Amino acid sequence: MLTVDIGTPPQKIYAQLDTGSFELWINPDCGNVNVLDRQFCHSVGHYQPSRSSTAVVSNKVNMLRYGIGAANITYVLDHVSLPGAGTAIEPMQFGVATATQDQFSGILGIGFGQNMTIGYKNFVDQLQAQNLTATKSFSIALGSKQEAQGAIVFGGVDTSKFTGKLAPVPIIPAQESPDGVARYWVMLESIMHQSAVIKDSRLPVILDTGTTLSLLPKPIVNDMAAQLQSPGVDARGLHMIDCAKTHDEGSFDFVFGATTIRVPYHEMIRKIDASPLGPEQCYLGVMEGNNLALLGDTFLRSAYTVFDLEANMTHMAQYANCGSSPRTIAQSSDFDGIEGLCSASDSIAAQDDRQGAIEIQGEAAPGNGGGQDGKEDGSEDSKGDRDTEVQSAAVRGGAAGVWRVAAGALAASVSWALL
Repeated sequence: MLTVDIGTPPQKIYAQLDTGSFELWINPDCGNVNVLDRQFCHSVGHYQPSRSSTAVVSNKVNMLRYGIGAANITYVLDHVSLPGAGTAIEPMQFGVATATQDQFSGILGIGFGQNMTIGYKNFVDQLQAQNLTATKSFSIALGSKQEAQGAIVFGGVDTSKFTGKLAPVPIIPAQESPDGVARYWVMLESIMHQSAVIKDSRLPVILDTGTTLSLLPKPIVNDMAAQLQSPGVDARGLHMIDCAKTHDEGSFDFVFGATTIRVPYHEMIRKIDASPLGPEQCYLGVMEGNNLALLGDTFLRSAYTVFDLEANMTHMAQYANCGSSPRTIAQSSDFDGIEGLCSASDSIAAQDDRQGAIEIQGEAAPGNGGGQDGKEDGSEDSKGDRDTEVQSAAVRGGAAGVWRVAAGALAASVSWALL
């Protein structure tokens, strides 16, 4: 989650950051979510156009349909900014929900925008159009499960969030993609385990921060589960895993062209906290996709990923955390070969949930949501279940055109730093 200020004066709203959808919409109906999500839903804020002197409510409406859930919206124009940034997108079009189903928060979609998937400039489009960033790009480090924090840089990179060199991985053009839609489709060359290639693991996948689990074809999922000695599948279709495996030294290695992203067992295995009725439960963070392959947070936590919308290119490196060093990228070619400041040991420490917890400054989040993943493109799309992890944001940025969002505890401190 990250914080967005909307209107004049600003109204604080929390929204899910989603590379798998394209539009910003807010104001979920908290009465139409499950009980576990309700407390969290009420904490994300509610935008009121009548309280903003710069709001213009249009007569344009839309229905955003998801694999699970939906949102009916009315489009509004108003000022939108990241808190502490010192500048706003003026104005920006976004959706205000009039009715939603199974949506516990709004969504800030940062997929492809105008002339690609929708008929107007979305958030990333507007950042460049209004000269707030030099390039139509952003880079994401979700951070490890134990860190429970992450960072996004609009218009640049943070060289203290990866090790090795950024390697180019082309985005598959819409006309060549499996669903014909402009998304962040890339070619996964293979998945390896203990130096052996998992059969038939070369396939196009979507890089999707809006999904906690990853979705892959059934034979691949079964193979990965077998490698971890799964005793079987539960009622939700999830492969159960012995929680002791999270302490084993092992990984699944995802190969993309010249780079390989190592995903340790403890990132690929999801843990459900113990209840008074029984012990903790663990399951594989990959499930069978229904005609859709995507890599969600269970993969992306181990990667540092740049999305360059102008060059139709991603760049990837192994995630690590050795501080904060955001830098502006003036043109697409400048992404090539950028080297991270972190060492391999920083990568191991950042990803190892056997290390001590990272202290997060700010107030604790008011509640967790069980939630669902959704995908929106004007048609039905398949998504997996989501066990939502509460994250919110502090903001830094630069006069040279970088906006940086560092996710942490809810209502974390906000600052704007000149680069």
